[in-house]
Parts: sequence; C-alpha cells; structure tokens
Amino acid sequence: MNYVVITSIGAICMAVFAMFIRMKAAKKPATAKKIILPPIFMSTGALMFVFPYFRVTLLEIAEAVIVGFLFSILLIKTSKFEIRDKNIYLKRSKAFLYILIGLLVVRMAGKLILSSTIDYGQLSGMFWILAFGMIVPWRIAMYINFKKLQQELYGSIK
Repeated sequence: MNYVVITSIGAICMAVFAMFIRMKAAKKPATAKKIILPPIFMSTGALMFVFPYFRVTLLEIAEAVIVGFLFSILLIKTSKFEIRDKNIYLKRSKAFLYILIGLLVVRMAGKLILSSTIDYGQLSGMFWILAFGMIVPWRIAMYINFKKLQQELYGSIK
C-alpha cells in the first residue's frame, strides 16, 4: 500500500508539472522537435521490462494499450494549433487542464483498485504501457496537424 501512496503522490506532482509545461509551451512557437521528442524520451522507460518483476501478460498489454488509446482521444481533441505572427502555436485550452486532472483521478482510482489484485511490478508496467499508448497517438496527431499548418504557412518550402 505504501508504494501506491508514494507513486500516487509522484503522479500528482508529474501532472502539475505537465500543466505548467503545457501553459509555458503555448507562449512559444511549436516545432516538430518539441512534438516528437517526448515519446522518444519516454520510450527509455521500456527498459523496465528487462526485469521480470515488471513484465506483463499479452492481455494486460492489450488492455493498457486500448485504455491509453481511448485516453489519447481526449488529448487529441483538446490539442489544437493556430498561426500567429507567422509562427505556429499550440492553442491554450481550459478543457485540456480539466481532462488532465480527470485522467489523473481515473489513473489513481484504477491504481488503488487494481493494486489489490495485480502485483505492483506488473501494475507499474501496465501504467507505463497505458501512458505510452496515450502519448504516442496524441503526439502523432499533433505532428500531422502541425505539418498541415506548416504547409499552409510556408507552402512546399519545408
């Protein structure tokens, strides 16, 4: 139970950090690099599966990926770009913050419920897969939308 409390506090801190990053990012022009790098950096977390303690079954992988994909739809819907001052910016969205908080609450509730039936290591692996399954489609959608606006802004130059 202590692991659940400690990791839940960590999740809250990460969510608050993500909210501040998102608000700060809206003040600077977006770039393809800023869109693509977060999933690449997060992918290093897959190294946890080298250790048997964190390994999950195929069914658990499928469940986590499906839930992550469903959560990503909410993020995709609230992540829009706009052209301002001949640059592409991420639009601020109040809904994004509420969705991020809602996802955090759902994640924490899921962790509390599932921690009594699923081993902590497997649960950690499942939540990493869920997060990765959420961020990858979201960032792919953002990249596609960014490229469309970039094409509109610069034509076929870039």
